[in-house]
Amino acid sequence: MNIIDQLKWRYATKKFDASKVLSEEKINILKQAFNLTATSYGLQSLKLVIVTNAAIRKELVQHSYGQEQVLNASHLLVICIKDDILDTDVDKHFDTIKDVRSTPETILAPYRIDLKKMMATKSIEERLEWSTKQAYIALGNLMTVCAIEQIDSCPMEGFNPIEYDSLLQLREKGLKSVLLLPVGYRAEDDMFAGFKKVRKQVIETVIEM
Repeated sequence: MNIIDQLKWRYATKKFDASKVLSEEKINILKQAFNLTATSYGLQSLKLVIVTNAAIRKELVQHSYGQEQVLNASHLLVICIKDDILDTDVDKHFDTIKDVRSTPETILAPYRIDLKKMMATKSIEERLEWSTKQAYIALGNLMTVCAIEQIDSCPMEGFNPIEYDSLLQLREKGLKSVLLLPVGYRAEDDMFAGFKKVRKQVIETVIEM
């Protein structure tokens, strides 16, 4: 499979076939891809919420500026960030490194301390912004994996996160929704599927030195 051909194949799907559902295997691939996404310091201050419940998704449409992809896609992926990054999050990360790699604490301690200090220098708004940037990395990774797996997707910023957080009870989990990615299979009558992809020439977007 040629990945460039797959990236040309993908588009922001405007109309999903509600009768087609992704297999559990495909969903597991997306779960693993999200978990393997690169994040700064490997801290993973993100969570992926997968919404399949049709009643909930129907209610979410009104909080998504009427975008029906939220309802008609096979699954709705909601990329969330933690509502803050605490010292305990840093400790958990380095404790996991210690367990997985058997790295001595004498080596990890300076990095553990420095990361806590770095986070402490930021305001909570800056920490949220930092996590949001990680969420965009995860979105891009998921979209690429979707293209490779021939899963249609539609990245979305246009929604009301306050209403999403309330309806999905994200605040109780210490989370904030930041991005949406409905995934599934395009409808045969989605006219956007046949549109030629419009992009600048590579020579206009890439500078070689």
